Amino acid sequence: MDPRSLTPALRALRLCLHLLTAGLLALVVLRATGGPVVAVAVAMGAVYAAGPLLPAVRATRAGAACWLGALGAVWAVLLALSPDGLWLAFPLYFLLLHLLPARWALPAVAVAAGAAIASYVGHGGGLNPGAFIGPLLGAAVAVATVLGYQALYRESERRQRLIEELIGARAELAAAERTAGTLAERERLAREIHDTLAQGLSSIQLLLRAAGRDLPPDSPAAAHIERARATAQDNLAEARRFVRALTPPDLANGSLAAALERLCATTPGPAARFTTSGTPLALPTPYEVALLRIAQSALGNTVRHARAGRTEITLSFMETSVTLDVVDDGIGFDPARAASGDGGNGDGGDGGFGLPAMRARVRALGGTFTVESAPGRGTAVAVSLPLPAGGAA
Repeated sequence: MDPRSLTPALRALRLCLHLLTAGLLALVVLRATGGPVVAVAVAMGAVYAAGPLLPAVRATRAGAACWLGALGAVWAVLLALSPDGLWLAFPLYFLLLHLLPARWALPAVAVAAGAAIASYVGHGGGLNPGAFIGPLLGAAVAVATVLGYQALYRESERRQRLIEELIGARAELAAAERTAGTLAERERLAREIHDTLAQGLSSIQLLLRAAGRDLPPDSPAAAHIERARATAQDNLAEARRFVRALTPPDLANGSLAAALERLCATTPGPAARFTTSGTPLALPTPYEVALLRIAQSALGNTVRHARAGRTEITLSFMETSVTLDVVDDGIGFDPARAASGDGGNGDGGDGGFGLPAMRARVRALGGTFTVESAPGRGTAVAVSLPLPAGGAA
C-alpha cells in the first residue's frame, strides 16, 4: 500500500506494528544462546525492513505474497533454532491478514499458529493447554481486530459515498428548482403580456380601424388615426415577439410534437413512446405551453410513482379540438384520494405540477381534464382543448 494513501489511524497502526516486530526481534537476540540464532534474527529483521521499501510489495499482491513467503521462511528457521521465535507470530498474523486476500490470509494465519505451537512443543515445552491457548488466542485477536477494522472502514466509505451522493442530489435539486422557477416566471410573464398588453393593443387597433372607416377620407383626423393604428399594430407585433421569446426552450426550436418526442426520448425510467394523429395544426402559444407542461408533469409522476414498464403519449388533432393522452401500465392509484391530498401517483407533491395544477391549466384555456386510474390498473390522463376559430394560432 502506498504510504501516501494511508490515513492517520493506519499510519499509527503501521508504526506500532514495526515497533512491536523490532522489539520482539531484539528480545530474541538478547535471549539468544548462540550465534546462529542472532544471525537468523538479524536476517529476519533485514527481510522485514526491506518489505516496505520495495515498490512491488506496496503495489501488487504477488509482490507482497513473495515478501511474506521469504519472511515466513526465515521465521521458520528461527523457530527451529529458538523457542523465543514464536513471539513473532503475533505481528506476522497482522501482516498476513493485511497483505493477503481473505481466502488465503485465514489459512496462512492458521499455519503460522500451528508452526508456533510446533516450535514450542519441539523445544521441550510439553503438551499443555498453554502451548495451544497462547498462539491460538493471539491469532483470534488479530483476526478479530483486522476484520473489525475492515468492516468499520467499509462502513465509513459507504457513508462517505452516501454523503457525496446527498450533496450532489441537493445541488441538482437546487438547480432544478431554480430552473423551474425561472421557467415558471417566464411563462407567467408570457401569459400576462398575451392576456393584457397584446389583447389591449389588438382591441385598440380594431377600434382605430373602425373609427377610420367612419371618418371621411379627407378628414384631418383620418391621418392621425391611421398613424395611431399603425403604431398600435407595431407594438402588438413587438408584444407577440416578447411572448415567443418567453416560451419554454423546448418549444423555441420546433413544434409541440417535436418537443413531446424529445421529452419521451430523454426521460429516464419506463420506455416512453410518442405518437400523433390527425393533421397537425399551429396552436396558440398558451396551448402549446399547457400541453407540454402537462405531459412533463404526467410523465414525471409516472417515473417517480407508477413503477410502470411502458408509457404512451398521444397528441391528436381533431376538427374542433386538440387532445393529449398520457397512459401508463403502472401500479395506478385512487384519483379520489389524490384529489383530497392523501397521496397517490400525481397527487400534486411534485413541486406544484400535480393533478390540481394540470386541471387549473386546462380550465384556464376552457378545456376538459380527466384522470382514469385504479390500484393495479395503470393511469390514463386525458386533456382536450377547443381549437380557436380557424384551427390556427
